[in-house]
Amino acid sequence: MIDISVPGFGELHFSHLVLDFNGTLAGDGLLIDGVEKRLARLAAQLRIHIVTADTFGSVQQMFADTPYTVFILPAGEEEKSKASYVQELGVQSCVCIGNGRNDRLMLKESALGIAVQQQEGLALEALLAADLITTSIIDALDLLIHPLRLTASLRN
Repeated sequence: MIDISVPGFGELHFSHLVLDFNGTLAGDGLLIDGVEKRLARLAAQLRIHIVTADTFGSVQQMFADTPYTVFILPAGEEEKSKASYVQELGVQSCVCIGNGRNDRLMLKESALGIAVQQQEGLALEALLAADLITTSIIDALDLLIHPLRLTASLRN
């Protein structure tokens, strides 16, 4: 669990990290350098969930030997399915990271939504739904590894 108090934003108690795959953790179906090491470090504190439409069909095999939960979304209802997944975990215990339009609701629903602007771009809807924007997944994951950084960005 990660606990942090952010003046003017609130008490945050995360036990789940919910991540989009393509455009967030991966580019063109390939994991971004440095992600694997950071996820392994965060797995000591958080349950890690990867929710994806699995456009490239590689996510199950990529995470087969990890303790992470991989959830393949049903076609056609990705945005609602991601939000429902977060609701089932408990929105107040979730930090979510994504970049796409179909990440909008999970970013908005979660206790903390982080949008990432990388090679694939960042959908306007995701940007507006997020609490915080980073320029890379590495920076987003590092915020959770060093949670006092969140205080500097989110406090009043």
